[in-house]
Amino acid sequence: MRTTTTAPGTVAELIARPWGDPRPGLMYEDGERHVLSHHRTAREAAARAALLVDLMPAGAEPHLGVLLDNTPEFPFWLGAAALAGAAVAGINPTRRGPELARDILHTDCRLLITEAAHLPLLRGLDLPGVRVLVTGTEEYAALLAPYADAKPGEAVLRVPAPDSRLLLYFTSGSTGAPKAAICSQGRLAAAGAALAHRFSVGPADVHYVCMPLFHGNAVIADWLPALVGGAAVALRRRFSASAFLDDARAYGATYFTYVGRAIQYLLATEPRPEDRSHRLRLGFGTEAGAVDAARFAERFGVRLVEGYGATEGGASVQHTPDTPPGALGRAGAGDDLAVIDPKTGRECPPALLDGDGRLLNGSAAIGELVNRGRSFFEGYWRNPDAEADRIRDGWYWTGDLFFRDPAGFLYFAGRTDDRLRVDSENLAAAVIENILARWPDATAAAVYGVPDEVAGDQVMAALALRDGAVFSPEAFEAFLSCQPDLGTKAAPRYVRVVPEMPVTATNKVHRVALRRAGFRCADPVWHRTPAGGYTLLTGPALDTLLARYRAQGRLDLLER
Repeated sequence: MRTTTTAPGTVAELIARPWGDPRPGLMYEDGERHVLSHHRTAREAAARAALLVDLMPAGAEPHLGVLLDNTPEFPFWLGAAALAGAAVAGINPTRRGPELARDILHTDCRLLITEAAHLPLLRGLDLPGVRVLVTGTEEYAALLAPYADAKPGEAVLRVPAPDSRLLLYFTSGSTGAPKAAICSQGRLAAAGAALAHRFSVGPADVHYVCMPLFHGNAVIADWLPALVGGAAVALRRRFSASAFLDDARAYGATYFTYVGRAIQYLLATEPRPEDRSHRLRLGFGTEAGAVDAARFAERFGVRLVEGYGATEGGASVQHTPDTPPGALGRAGAGDDLAVIDPKTGRECPPALLDGDGRLLNGSAAIGELVNRGRSFFEGYWRNPDAEADRIRDGWYWTGDLFFRDPAGFLYFAGRTDDRLRVDSENLAAAVIENILARWPDATAAAVYGVPDEVAGDQVMAALALRDGAVFSPEAFEAFLSCQPDLGTKAAPRYVRVVPEMPVTATNKVHRVALRRAGFRCADPVWHRTPAGGYTLLTGPALDTLLARYRAQGRLDLLER
């Protein structure tokens, strides 16, 4: 038995390391709770590595697709690919039809590992040359049986090395076809080791993996640090806010990751006396926001650490003990991060913040985060145009908006696609969202642009309300008037009240769907009049508004 945080050269080393370790290594539930030892998880990965070597056609790219929920088979196949020198393409089960087929074929997968629950997604798809293995079936068990005694390193397609491809993981695809980011074993092992060191991960820890394993967050920030530190992993098939605390207590979880709206969903659950009865010590993720992070710590007694880093590995921001509330941290060691105005190529001026940390010069201070130093970006699989968009003039352009305070701390301000141009002023959606998050009646807020009837954009907000709350236009207007950092052009022109926020499979707001619907949707939409105040946008008022778009020749913009 060996548990150590010594930095490994490959993920294959991490998979083989616990051979012979009898301690609990993997926990999951399929009607009843199961506990597998570290040795058993390594043995299962070795068996699948041997099967993979025998099934992969000669001369084919050593790529396999994994279309699974967070079942034990997912980490088994991640481990198998690492041992065999192959690469896993994480396939998103919320994709459909031609888009799903495109993901599988674009990444040159010759094997697709799935489960019975996802077979309907594959019906009618043309997947030439792709062999489908269905876990949990008699046929699958029979295929694996001859390899039960395989050991790590006995069967390889290519000898694992630091530069061996391990992941072809798709970006969110919020603006066009998703891009498959290439992640090597060396980079992934180093990332896992860095997080294990940063958060003091050890054998007594239990990492709760409730974010989807087809997404980089769960693999890079949760599974890999557990492997490095010798911690156990507890799987939740799919994220459930109502089951989160019960799982945490049952598994003895100490650490979890989150993305998107997961924290808001947890805060929206009914408070219980046992909210602080657990072993959780840390949550690590993105997009919780300072307001909700404070609420989470107060209610559950768990510190949330916001991080920044993408699957691509092009730039990272390191949180330090002196990081002020709302900031993510400073540039990591060796990084030369700058906030750049993409139009001029010049660095944006520092942010002006008031005594409460509120941004006062967003139009000037917000720009795109650029790494002008080293970059671990390894490219996108067979997508040179996307690579060229990321690397320009020798710099790595993240596609994310930030601002920097005079002390050098960086603050996230949204995606570049979330920048709005309102009456010739640039606004960032995330900054406005952080202000709307202060409204006590809202459990979630999303801000996005809709075309103005004359030129540029207008601000639209979707709000999900707490249970029992009813949208009051007067109360909302009064709330906005009390926010000193809400610019005159940033107040939402349109407010859509949604029963629940539409999200992607990774709990990120589905902005494409919100933008596409605009203010012509089934949910109630409130319209801010030029004289001030919000009125319900219905029948005659909507017809009058659309007539103004038609008169300006901009009606077609609402249909894109």
